[in-house]
Amino acid sequence: MSKSHKLVLAVFLVCLGLSLTACEGEKNEQGYAEEAKETAKAPTWEDQLLKELPALGHRNWLVVADSAFPAQISPGMEVVVSNEDHFAVLEKVLRALGQIKHIRPIVYLDKELDFVPEDLAPGIDACRKRLKDMLSRYGTKPVLHEELIARMDQVAKTFRILMIKTNLTLPYTTVFMELDCGYWGPESEAKMRQKMKEDKKERP
Repeated sequence: MSKSHKLVLAVFLVCLGLSLTACEGEKNEQGYAEEAKETAKAPTWEDQLLKELPALGHRNWLVVADSAFPAQISPGMEVVVSNEDHFAVLEKVLRALGQIKHIRPIVYLDKELDFVPEDLAPGIDACRKRLKDMLSRYGTKPVLHEELIARMDQVAKTFRILMIKTNLTLPYTTVFMELDCGYWGPESEAKMRQKMKEDKKERP
């Protein structure tokens, strides 16, 4: 092979290498851009909540759980990990519920919460007070922890439950919200049922 041919071949190989490198760089940049785009689009727990609230109704549940709350395998249970402060999450959930009219929460707390001592769980006194202050308008009902878990397990066989886990590491601090109809209360239901009974008696 002559020197001129070798020179042409060398130039060709260099150009080919540069072209391949440029293509690879373009692919990498495109890949990084797509990855960043996917990350930016990843929904937050708040997005999930706002998306699902319109579909939730009577007999569904919302739960704001402490970090050690067990994951359950019931088909209707959906768990979202917020990695956020317990009270900040609870405040946002209550605010979202306050902005819609079709549902209202019936709130339960673990009965055990009232008996957890400060010396065994430092910070529980302040947590307990803050929870009760935030939930004072809802007439919170204390129920044993195992009973609430069993109730949710049963509900989740038929109805949806959305659980939002927080980073709180204090026991028995989960807030359970059973959703009820926001425009038809128990008093209205009782009056209607009574009317149905009276109507049945009056019929020949």
